[in-house]
Amino acid sequence: MNERKPIEAGVVGVGYAGSLHTAKYAGLPGARLVAVADIDERRAREAGELYQVPGVTDYRDLLDKVRCVSIAVPTGQHYRVARDFLEAGIDVLVEKPITSTVADGRKLVDLARKKGCILQVGHLERFNPVVRELSQFIEAPKFVECHRLAPFVTRGTDVDVVLDLMIHDIDIIASLVRAPVAAIDANGVAVITDKPDIANARIRFDDGCVANVTASRVSMKRERKIRFFQSDTYISLDYDAKTAEVYRMEDRSQGWAGIRGQMIATENGDALRDQIESFLESVATRKEPVVSGEDGLHALQIASAISERL
Repeated sequence: MNERKPIEAGVVGVGYAGSLHTAKYAGLPGARLVAVADIDERRAREAGELYQVPGVTDYRDLLDKVRCVSIAVPTGQHYRVARDFLEAGIDVLVEKPITSTVADGRKLVDLARKKGCILQVGHLERFNPVVRELSQFIEAPKFVECHRLAPFVTRGTDVDVVLDLMIHDIDIIASLVRAPVAAIDANGVAVITDKPDIANARIRFDDGCVANVTASRVSMKRERKIRFFQSDTYISLDYDAKTAEVYRMEDRSQGWAGIRGQMIATENGDALRDQIESFLESVATRKEPVVSGEDGLHALQIASAISERL
């Protein structure tokens, strides 16, 4: 088999998330990092010097240099930056959420289709090894309960907690329930910022499944857990510990004694590396990304409906 030529890649926005993307591209044999961009001149220069590539302040300088790009700028800038790369025929991996509005998300999805470009959205939990392992046990969940709690940090506060944190779990739930949303109830409170910092949503799907989802960025402890209840089966997943417990009713005649449990543990892995490798694979083969633009738009549609009700 012929080895593929490394794909010319760039990163726009080399803050916290973008610096991690940059490191992965620089270390992957399937990619050749050719440039980085950031409006902060010092940050762009330092990232460029670290990886021995040009570090520029205008992302448009990358348009004639790259075949694909990761976009890790503030959410409000996702649409404009991703649009310019897609217009130039360049494949895009944009951090979640896909855009700040559903209308802009739809425009990006339509533009990517028109241009024949790969558009992948950075819903990183899809690449969490325990989520991948657990998906085989999810059949027809009837109730989902999720808690994503974190201490306060300033990163991500340009949007509310739904678009900042809850959208991770919205994407996971939507990918596993696979039914249209029938109704949403939600409430939230702005504690530190001028936007809701803690929120709870109750999402009812057309197939009868109900998801109760809580997200907080003002908690004293960190917790990232999700639980699925379906006929004869209870599944509990800890995102951070990368472990899961599965309990099945295997013999109803024995009552409680008929329940069998198993612990599922996975290696730590590297979800971001796997995400970028998957993106590069899509760029090379033109196959649909694991998290497509449509997937990112669907998650944003649900998240936006929740935000509107806060």
